[in-house]
Parts: sequence; structure tokens; C-alpha cells
Amino acid sequence: MASMTLEAAYRPTDDEPFMNERQREYFRRKLLAWKEEILRESRETLAALQNESENHPDLADRASSETDRAIELRARDRQRKLISKIDAALARIEDGSYGYCEETGDPISLKRLEARPIATLSIEAQERHERNERVYRDD
Repeated sequence: MASMTLEAAYRPTDDEPFMNERQREYFRRKLLAWKEEILRESRETLAALQNESENHPDLADRASSETDRAIELRARDRQRKLISKIDAALARIEDGSYGYCEETGDPISLKRLEARPIATLSIEAQERHERNERVYRDD
């Protein structure tokens, strides 16, 4: 039982080998918990939308309900895309590429992975990518 508490308190550090088994398991659990939370919210949203689908006699109520519904559906689409990114990160954990920048092959900082466990680029590569996007968008 004590080992469970110890594992629950575990945080990856730069003092240990990068993406060792313990770190990979930590991020795997973090990603799975995030995915489950999104799925739970999605189920709640779906239930709320079904309950909300009764007829509104008032046109303003109906319009407001339709706007709410459109917002919820957009949010669900974002959630679906996020789950896809989480699944891709889980696959990278399995194949050993998780935590390494897709562009440079360098390790992504633990701080960045902690904040954004689906990150595929190091901070430097992400900033370069965003700068390039801005340049092309301005054209």
C-alpha cells in the first residue's frame, strides 16, 4: 500500500535517465486519466444535449438553445481531436518515441511534457513553427 502512495507522489525529474520506464509509465497514466476525463465530460454533454432537446415554445428560448447546442458540438469536436492526439501520444510511449521532438529528435523538456503531455515538438521547434506560420499567414 505504501508503494501506491509513493508512486502517486512521483514526479519525473531531470536527475534520472530521460524517458526511463518510470517516466513513461507516469506520462502513460497522466494521458489515460486526461482521456477518461474528456470522455466523461463528453458523456455528460451528450446527456445534457438530449435533455435539452425538448421543444421550446418561445422563439428566443429555441434560438438560445440552438446556440448552446452549436457551442457544445464545437467543443465536442475539439475534444475528439484532443483524444486523437492523446492516443497518438500513447502510441509514441509504446514505440519509444514519446518525449522526443519530431523535428530535431532532441528530448522535450519534462516541464513542457508536464504542462502539455501531447507535445510533439520542443519549445524551440514549436516557436520556430509558430514564427513560420505567422510569416506565411501575413503573405
